[in-house]
Amino acid sequence: MCVIAPPLSFLASPPQDMWWGTLGTIRPFSNFRPDQDAMEIQAALDGKDAGTLVNLLTNRNNAQRQVIAVEYKKMTNKDLNACLKKALSGDLENLLLQLLMLPEHFDAQRLQDAMAGLGTDEETLMEILSTRSKEQLQQINNAFQQWFKKDLEKELRGETSGDFAKLVVALLKILLITHIQFSPQRVKALGRVGAALTSPRLCFGIVQCIQNPEVYLAKRLSTMKTSLVHGIMVSHSEEDLLCIRAAFLKLTGNSLYSTLQKHFKGEHQQALLGICRSED
Repeated sequence: MCVIAPPLSFLASPPQDMWWGTLGTIRPFSNFRPDQDAMEIQAALDGKDAGTLVNLLTNRNNAQRQVIAVEYKKMTNKDLNACLKKALSGDLENLLLQLLMLPEHFDAQRLQDAMAGLGTDEETLMEILSTRSKEQLQQINNAFQQWFKKDLEKELRGETSGDFAKLVVALLKILLITHIQFSPQRVKALGRVGAALTSPRLCFGIVQCIQNPEVYLAKRLSTMKTSLVHGIMVSHSEEDLLCIRAAFLKLTGNSLYSTLQKHFKGEHQQALLGICRSED
């Protein structure tokens, strides 16, 4: 049996004046002109200029990309996602479409993908459920219901078993129901998650997710598996990718930027480097 003693840093709220986005690599573009961006995207699509698409979409934050998509629709009467699908292919297409998704929709899609097909990607489920805030999980839960017409908790129960099923359902309930601030109820709730586990691997995984999420995510990134790289870099680009970059350098002895350069090519590489932002 594993008993988890959650650190105060996990249980306490951050200071009200702190914006965790300052730890991200993608910030709001200061001279934002959505009408001009929409025109540049249209010209890039007409000219099959993937480089311009990459440069523009990786230099705007998610909220700005949503405005661009609306402006593009007004200007062309076309859906930007559909136009990108028609113009691009492969990993680059997937990555740029992921950048255009709302964060909660992207996480809902990742959860669905993790449960689809043969076998379940337990690590992705654990990553999302244990590194998102209560508010984020509520949005993900709603997005999952909206997109897939399914109840997330029921899907998690159906696609997992044993200790892991207890873990993911308990995490979802705790983070959706309890307040994010330090409270005795939250300590007891997280203790029950630990008590439900008998597997040392799962115990270690959940403890690391909670106590050192950047280290856990850096380890996952070090596999350089395309789906993991996309998932982590897109979903953490505005929150804490700088911390993950630092953990990656300490863990592997190589910067995330240089590692991406070695493993990926072409415009797909440039898009990933645009999200990563710079060398460490």
